[in-house]
Amino acid sequence: MISKWSSTVRGLRMPSAPVTYTLIGLCTLIFLIGPASGLNPGYGTGEELIATQRAYFRRWGVVPAVLFEGEARAALTPATALFVHGSWVHLLGNMLFLYVFGVMTEERMGRVQFLLFYLGCGYLALLGYAAANADSEQSLVGASGAISAVLGAFLALFPRARVTSLLPFLLFLPLRFPAYVVLPFWAALQWLAAGQATSGPGVAYLAHLVGFGLGCGFAWVRFGRTTRVRPKPATPAPEGEKQP
Repeated sequence: MISKWSSTVRGLRMPSAPVTYTLIGLCTLIFLIGPASGLNPGYGTGEELIATQRAYFRRWGVVPAVLFEGEARAALTPATALFVHGSWVHLLGNMLFLYVFGVMTEERMGRVQFLLFYLGCGYLALLGYAAANADSEQSLVGASGAISAVLGAFLALFPRARVTSLLPFLLFLPLRFPAYVVLPFWAALQWLAAGQATSGPGVAYLAHLVGFGLGCGFAWVRFGRTTRVRPKPATPAPEGEKQP
């Protein structure tokens, strides 16, 4: 989801989050048994493997030109695409961001509401991207839209949470900033990248922006400013260091 820098929350209690962990497990399992991982020799090698991967992404991913033809199966693809990833980097980046920001967001929302929020915002994010690229035949896969919604919700729920960011233009020095600085900066990067994106293969920055806006808006309306982050002062901040 995010290829140039990554973030993690420090100094905060990390509660149990079964939905977040289950989503990470499902995405990982589906990737491992699919052709994109390259681990199953049954999918072939070389050109045969590439052709299999393309067919797999087209079947389970969002193809905008097909989505709006009205076929019932195609209407499900914005949901199935959330569990399909195109490469190891794509998977690991997305799952890292889901782990870092999903745990506290799930605890605040509750398990059922978080799951519905994740799936609903992810579906709408991919749908929004498809609507803006309605003639595209390019397959779109990945949980980036849903995870971007989690980032947006985290910003609304925990704006003062301390986030450690690794910025390439500062030689990847770990610097700590509040979420209200880091996450809007990330969203601005997505906005700039979306303006330069082409209709070909690449990162669906628009889906990130749609998801982020939906997540932030939902959390603000649903929970308002009632949440406060309470770091544990006696506990030293753990060391640590995303895809959408």
